Amino acid sequence: MVTPESATVTVSDDIQTYLDTIWYERNLSSNTVKCYRHDLQAFEKWLGKRIRDCTREDLQAYLAEHVVNGKASSSRSRFLSSLRGFFNHALEHGLVSDNPIANIESPKLAKRLPDYLSEGEVEALLNAPNPDKSAVEWRDRTMLEVLYATGLRVTELIELTRESINMNQGIVRVVGKGNKERIVPLGEEALNWVMSYTENARPMLLSNIPTNVLFPSKRGQLMTRQTFWYAIKRYAERAGIERHLSPHTLRHAFATHLLNHGADLRAVQMMLGHASLSTTQIYTRVANERLKSLHAIHHPRG
Repeated sequence: MVTPESATVTVSDDIQTYLDTIWYERNLSSNTVKCYRHDLQAFEKWLGKRIRDCTREDLQAYLAEHVVNGKASSSRSRFLSSLRGFFNHALEHGLVSDNPIANIESPKLAKRLPDYLSEGEVEALLNAPNPDKSAVEWRDRTMLEVLYATGLRVTELIELTRESINMNQGIVRVVGKGNKERIVPLGEEALNWVMSYTENARPMLLSNIPTNVLFPSKRGQLMTRQTFWYAIKRYAERAGIERHLSPHTLRHAFATHLLNHGADLRAVQMMLGHASLSTTQIYTRVANERLKSLHAIHHPRG
């Protein structure tokens, strides 16, 4: 079996078999599989032998180099997660009799508050594309509106089809991580943009090219997440937004602004497609930090 990435990168048989297995059995995204591949390949290259032949001492030496070279705790944690999965697979299939990673704990990660934009900054970003300028900017404005209205991941957004959106009910059907489906309301503003874009700008982008993709590229094909991410950065610069942005910036803003306005945490969890409520709770910390800041600024004894 060949994963989406395996056709272009040469890896050892042990690693490839493991990657094929987890891609198939766990429905992992190609980006996640790519990260696992990178971690395991780098370690095997450093070892100079098969990963299955590594010892606990090899592993400790490699981790020590990570610390000396200033690698972030998150990088070490991800590597250990990749390796732990590999050896669980190797033990299950009788490739090894000993697990060198057993009892080695991952570094504790500080809970970092996600970056998000203020409501004013979001408004400026949404207004940055000019629909009157081109069909591309009309498409981009619509994509930003949908992204902020629904909290979709960028990958989920670019993979939407025309059938994903029910115009009559004003909802979008999303297939997210683990092939799990969820329904998210669009809201009146985003729905109006989608309807207008679909009727006017999308046909100009397609030029009679048959495709079901809702937001096609200029060539009428599925857009890459990198292409849209570069567009977000370009529009942020046009809007005068200087803070750090990530592909998840509008997703974070969606969740934080909902909670700031009194939305139920579990409802936000369902719309984001989080498997665990604890993942969504990070946004309550953002809301609390904002409340503390407002108190400090405006309260006479703040």
